[in-house]
Amino acid sequence: MIQGGKKRALGRGLNALLADNASPEMLTQATPVPISKIRPNRFQPRSRFDDAELDALTASIRQEGVLMPVLLRPHDGDFELIAGERRWRAAQAAGLLELPAVIRDVGDQQALELAIIENEQRDDLTAIESARAYSRLMQEFGLTQQQVAERIGTSRVQVSNLTRLLQLPEFVQQMIESRQLDMGHARPLVGLPADRAQDLARQCADKGWSARQMEKKAKQISLPDERKKPAPDADILALQEDLSRAIGLPVVIHVQAKGSGELSVRYARPEELDGVIARLRRPL
Repeated sequence: MIQGGKKRALGRGLNALLADNASPEMLTQATPVPISKIRPNRFQPRSRFDDAELDALTASIRQEGVLMPVLLRPHDGDFELIAGERRWRAAQAAGLLELPAVIRDVGDQQALELAIIENEQRDDLTAIESARAYSRLMQEFGLTQQQVAERIGTSRVQVSNLTRLLQLPEFVQQMIESRQLDMGHARPLVGLPADRAQDLARQCADKGWSARQMEKKAKQISLPDERKKPAPDADILALQEDLSRAIGLPVVIHVQAKGSGELSVRYARPEELDGVIARLRRPL
């Protein structure tokens, strides 16, 4: 997901801690930490861990040990993982009692940013996992799409495209999470009726459509309705963009002929709705 040419806003030395190989400087900073004192990352964007990959890493650790320190931060008398959850899980399976770790005192926002960056560097996140993580940065920490892009090292367009996937029906989102669909296949489904989006998603997975074929099929469904609708008002589109940026979730304004209308906000998790309510309750 990350564009290689972008420079991530990580603080001095943190970029090296997410590299694939440990530098001599990092190894001198590492200290053994009891595994019993390490807790999983509350901000881990990754929801699935491949069993075969964990088994292979466990076998490697049994033979060679843990070659790359994990990244931790102090938390409630113990330590919370920031990066290296696969190594932590595999080390437990291998029966290790300690892990080499580099400890940094970072806040919640940076812990989430680092977890996203580590996973995206290794292409471990699905498009939905990235979308939820970006949305969380906007919802819980008040970042705009542009700020998320700058912090993670991607483009604002990529952040926008990914977070729009959260408008898809839950069934389609699950297909993306299980990697039956990728972002290119899923994007044309945004905005379609839920039943049609689900039907096209199933057909795409069953028949092996290309992203171009999916786009063509989606247009065949949406085009008749588009012809019946007037062109969207530029001011309304701009207002939608402003509102979406302000609350960190997709906003759609439906304007009817006599000036009345509806404003809808799409959220994927109850926590996102709680964030919107909290913002609305703030004093002006």
